[in-house]
Amino acid sequence: MTIEERAFSTLETAAGALAQDLASALRAAVSERGKALVAVSGGRTPRHVFDCLRQLDVDWPRVTVTLTDERWVPADHPDSNEGLVRSFLLRGPAAAATFIPLYGGEVSPDAGHPACKARLAALARPFDAVYLGLGGDGHFASLFPGDPALDVRDRVCVAVPGTETRQPRMTLTASAVLDARKVFLMFSGADKQAVYAEARRIGPYRDIPVRLVLGQERTPVSVFKAP
Repeated sequence: MTIEERAFSTLETAAGALAQDLASALRAAVSERGKALVAVSGGRTPRHVFDCLRQLDVDWPRVTVTLTDERWVPADHPDSNEGLVRSFLLRGPAAAATFIPLYGGEVSPDAGHPACKARLAALARPFDAVYLGLGGDGHFASLFPGDPALDVRDRVCVAVPGTETRQPRMTLTASAVLDARKVFLMFSGADKQAVYAEARRIGPYRDIPVRLVLGQERTPVSVFKAP
């Protein structure tokens, strides 16, 4: 599968272009199937995309939004991806979209996994679009180098235990992400440009997880690179 790469001079222009492509994917899904399903990333960069996307002409009442991953914290926590999406995307006309959370209030991701799995199983997958970010260690969603979750293929989501440096999380599995009709990957910064370049080379995905996305030949991938 050919990977489409686009480089931009600023983060803002990259975000605007990605928002336009996401909106086109959602409009096409609504036109063809009467509804659209998208999974989006959290972090700093997506808020620029969300600011643009929520202003575009999309039949938002027919759109369902969920997350690629979530730290196991409530929506009002500053680290919550759900809180980010509600603050920057689900505003104005886009507030009419349906949002499906990953976090359910249970004491841990393991405890919350059955209910989260059920919520996601009720969706009419595959995702029409999945918007991913890229971590400085090559992770996507919450699939980190060397983590056993990388090899989970028999379910839609998996609990990721916390460590000394990161909170416990719930993430879509690689198989759920790559079952999408289209994947969009956006990142910025020289460090991530270097990680991406290394990920394009042949090597083990357990070292650089995004190789699972870039090395497969089933799902189209559009890459948006910003300084």
